[in-house]
Amino acid sequence: MLPDFSRRICGRGTDQVEMNDDIEIETIERDELRAKLDRGDELHLVMALNDWAFRAKHIPGSEHFDSLETALASLKPDEEIVVYCTSPECHSSVALYMALREAGYQNVRRYSGGLSDWDAAGLPLEGDWA
Repeated sequence: MLPDFSRRICGRGTDQVEMNDDIEIETIERDELRAKLDRGDELHLVMALNDWAFRAKHIPGSEHFDSLETALASLKPDEEIVVYCTSPECHSSVALYMALREAGYQNVRRYSGGLSDWDAAGLPLEGDWA
C-alpha cells in the first residue's frame, strides 16, 4: 500500500513544485510535456500504473514497467524521466517519483495532471480503450 501523502502546490508553471510530507516533487505542465513530445526530445515518459491500465489507455510514447527493478534496469540515472498516472489525486506516480529519486535519479518530474488532464485537453491517447 502506498503512503498517504498530503499534497499542496507551491510555485507556478515549469518551476512548479509539489510538496509532500518530506519531499519536494518537481513537476511538468501539460503544455511543456506536449512540446517536448512534439519536438521529439529525448525523454522517458513512464506511466506508473499497472499493465492492465497501460494497455487500456496511455499517452503516446509512454513506457510501462512491471516493477521498480525493471524500471531501474531500463532507465539511466542521467536521463530525463517524466512519470504520470491518472490525475493529481493518484499517488502511483508520486511513489514512482520518490523511488527513482531515492535510487539516485536526478532528472525526474511528475506530470500530475496525468491521463485526465491530457484527455480533457483533447490530446491523443493510445490503448484498447482510447
